[in-house]
Amino acid sequence: MSQINNSSTQFQNPSRLRFDEELRVGIHVVCQHVGMINSRGLWFQDDPLEYTLPLLLLQLSLISIITRSIYIFLKPLGQPSIVSHILGGVILGPSILGHNLAFMNKIFPREGRITLETLSVFGIMLFIFQVGVKIDPSIVWKSGKRALVVGILGFFIPFALASSIRLLLCHSISLDDAVCHVLQLVVLMQSVTAFPVIAIFLAEFKILNSDIGRLASSSSMICDMCFWSFMLIFYVAHVAKEKSMQAAIGSILSVGCLVYLLLFGIRPAALWAIRNTPEGKPVKDAYIYVVFVALMGFGFLGEVIGINSLITSFLLGLVIPDGPPLGAAIVDRLDCFVSALLMPIFFTLCGLKTNVFSVQKWKTVGAILLVVFIGFLGKIIGTMLPPLFCRMPFRDALALGLLMNSKGIVELVLLNDWKTNSDNMTDECFAIMILSVVVLIGVISPLVKALYDPSRRFLAYRRRTIRHHQSNEELRILACVLSQDNVRTIINLLDVSNHTNDNPIGIYVLHLIKLVGRASSLLITHLPRERPSQNPTESERIFNAFKKFEHENCSHAALHCCKSISPYETMHNDVCSVALEHRISFIIIPLYNQSINGKMVNSFHVFRHLNKNVLDKAPCSVGVLVDRGNFRKSLAELLSCRIVVLFFGGADDREALAYAVRMSGDPHVSVTLLHFTTTSSTSEGAEIAGGTERSKRLDSEILDEYKLNAGENERVSYLEEVVMDSEGVLAVIESIENSYDLVMVGKRHGESELMSNLGKCNEHIELGAIGEMLAVTDSKLRASVLVVQQQTRVWGLRDAEDSSLLRREEKDVAGVPNSNVYRI
Repeated sequence: MSQINNSSTQFQNPSRLRFDEELRVGIHVVCQHVGMINSRGLWFQDDPLEYTLPLLLLQLSLISIITRSIYIFLKPLGQPSIVSHILGGVILGPSILGHNLAFMNKIFPREGRITLETLSVFGIMLFIFQVGVKIDPSIVWKSGKRALVVGILGFFIPFALASSIRLLLCHSISLDDAVCHVLQLVVLMQSVTAFPVIAIFLAEFKILNSDIGRLASSSSMICDMCFWSFMLIFYVAHVAKEKSMQAAIGSILSVGCLVYLLLFGIRPAALWAIRNTPEGKPVKDAYIYVVFVALMGFGFLGEVIGINSLITSFLLGLVIPDGPPLGAAIVDRLDCFVSALLMPIFFTLCGLKTNVFSVQKWKTVGAILLVVFIGFLGKIIGTMLPPLFCRMPFRDALALGLLMNSKGIVELVLLNDWKTNSDNMTDECFAIMILSVVVLIGVISPLVKALYDPSRRFLAYRRRTIRHHQSNEELRILACVLSQDNVRTIINLLDVSNHTNDNPIGIYVLHLIKLVGRASSLLITHLPRERPSQNPTESERIFNAFKKFEHENCSHAALHCCKSISPYETMHNDVCSVALEHRISFIIIPLYNQSINGKMVNSFHVFRHLNKNVLDKAPCSVGVLVDRGNFRKSLAELLSCRIVVLFFGGADDREALAYAVRMSGDPHVSVTLLHFTTTSSTSEGAEIAGGTERSKRLDSEILDEYKLNAGENERVSYLEEVVMDSEGVLAVIESIENSYDLVMVGKRHGESELMSNLGKCNEHIELGAIGEMLAVTDSKLRASVLVVQQQTRVWGLRDAEDSSLLRREEKDVAGVPNSNVYRI
């Protein structure tokens, strides 16, 4: 990978020129025809495969087809894409198809490999630069003691154990000197845990923003620092020994000058470009152009002073701030080209260089695999001990240990570099190491997926619902905000939640931001600036609006602000983590729809997927808010807020009614309950909604309580709607139109023929049958909609629909502990 790596092998020989890896006698030069790039075609008796471009296109086509086919086959087995790329190269290489010399000489001739090798190295250079841009170096200082200890032990324990076994093998059995030197390289490779590799695996496993994911990211950075510090010291010592002390000092000074130029030249220029890019606006193409020119220039400068272009590319990426606008724009420009085209070439070339028939000596195989296994075991021990000491569950600690053993692009780059620059890295040793990497990845991937489920920790051990909320206790609500468009409606909903001195509310605002141009996710508390900015960010504008609401209701509303920067696919983990940590009772998450000329535009798939995951895994009740603007308008005009609850029966309807009853305590709120029922036992609508007998009994009890309240409060009313079929339900809903500002309904209802008919065309699976009818784009309803789901994830829950599980009370009414007292 670099001269640093080369020196670690102690086999660097600048005067040696190698063109042939297979023949060991003499020097063989590969000759190429000059100017033979494009073929004139078969009609001119040209062989297209003798020309550079047609041959390259055929090679890329074969690589893409074979690797993609293998990936489709292996994906259900939980294997990442890197396995399919390497196996594709093995199939094309001398192990299988390339074993036929005619095929190898025609499709992958030596002169044809030069172009592929150049493309692959250029692809690695861009990829490493891209990884550097995604990294936030400050994470190292913020990682905490646990990540620091895991990273340090995760390097030194496997290094010590594997080195001991290597020394024992080399002195106890008759191994070749070349194998002993290769074992030293194996020790180094098993000790390192590369952050780029971990980031790729966490993204593929979709656990980037989980507890294990964040710990693995931070720990791998620490481990990387230990590895490269060790390599730097070794490199300086080697240069001083082989050349001179002046050469070592000159090398250090040249690297220092390069780093100084990056820190005090490129970094300020990148910050200037960010400051001159308005928020929400794309970065100017000129800035991107300058960055790419700097990438090529610093790569060349690194090669001039003796540093591999890969290292200079990584350092350049580190000094460019991650995330939007500049870092995100760079990553966006490079991502598809590098990931989809250039990187598969490198992985496939690793397989092409692997010849399983070169593995002849079982003693060599056993020695290498034993050191690999001891290093693997040492890494498991080093990374599991600190989390176990901090009382992390054993399964999670084991998953972390397996993750830290993941191998990928960095290890493959090291192997290729050692094969190119070391006589001791024979074809046999190289093949053994490549296959061991594939086996490790293949074993670790399904094991991690089986061991670690981030949603398992969201299983609550007590009720967190509005229905079960204690009076005079703070009601904690988590408001998830995707954009500024959601703010006004959510604030209005909070405003009518009857927050008083006797019934305070705790508001937790979570701004959900898509992870762009970063390699690690963030879940951080918002810290206001000492001085207000003239150009506040979107997060600051969102939080300022909620702070204004808190200031107006300071005696009975407490605000806490934080933001989540993570991929949409796993953003629900942050939502559920905040809800669990702060004992939230109700989550408000918007349905990302837009209203154009009074009609709703369908929500994006990623946001619907986010809502579904929150509903499935939340440790409390959830409300999906569909904003139609009418709710905002009514409160802005200081009119009475008119709320209607559609009650069919079930736990979710009871939760929606409980929230509405709380709202009814506000003097500016009027609540109407529409209870759908039937009088016939033989018609289609004989049963409005299914459910257990106990669930129906709970429905009757809460309705009786509501009717009693309606008789005492003139702002509370009860209406009973008799319907016989699904058409009757549709007719009642259509009759509502503009009579109310907010419609509340439960998401789930028990199975019945009527509900089955209503749910046939259900598009928004996160809204349920009734919620879908209220939120469809062609609905005449102009009121905003809140679809409520009562908490479903409770330890020991017997019935997902009947989620009013009995809860044990600590004391009976006399204040004496009683293990037999329960509450609904």
